[in-house]
Amino acid sequence: MGELREPLKELTVCGLPEALETMGERWSFMILRASFNGLHHFEEFLGELGIARNILSNRLAKLVDHGILDREPCPDDRRRIEYRLTEKGLDLLPAMLALRQWGQKYGSEMEENPVLVDARDRLPIGPVSILAHDGRILEYMDLHLQARDKVGIRSDGTRAEEARDACAPGSLARVDSASSKPRRMAAKG
Repeated sequence: MGELREPLKELTVCGLPEALETMGERWSFMILRASFNGLHHFEEFLGELGIARNILSNRLAKLVDHGILDREPCPDDRRRIEYRLTEKGLDLLPAMLALRQWGQKYGSEMEENPVLVDARDRLPIGPVSILAHDGRILEYMDLHLQARDKVGIRSDGTRAEEARDACAPGSLARVDSASSKPRRMAAKG
């Protein structure tokens, strides 16, 4: 990834240690998965996950403290509490899907059922990918660490400009099978 390395002893200059502090254990991920599957109530989590009551209570409190879940009274019964994903929680979806896909690829042989599909076409989702600013699909060899004050300066000294039509939800990043070069396409709706 280039000549630079991340300062691996510095825990404050990378988001990974903070993310692991918040989400770095199995039950937090399982609660998050259950939330993505529409569970909202303590008793639902308890029954579906088979988790001990004290562990569930602790993990829910931690996820609320970190702003991943909101804890609010139910509109129809103020005595019951609902846990709902926040925007910060919803932003964990790509990480969850990447871990799920990795587990399916390298874990024990299992046939996924039900299958996660896109809502429009009802076809399986593609692999979670690393996208460049302009929507190109990147691989490990395409990544490079750059000092902040040199971001956008290419190896030949020229300055790159950010794409004006960066890949956004609903747009497509496709790999052209003939050339293996990614190309952007407009979404059809």
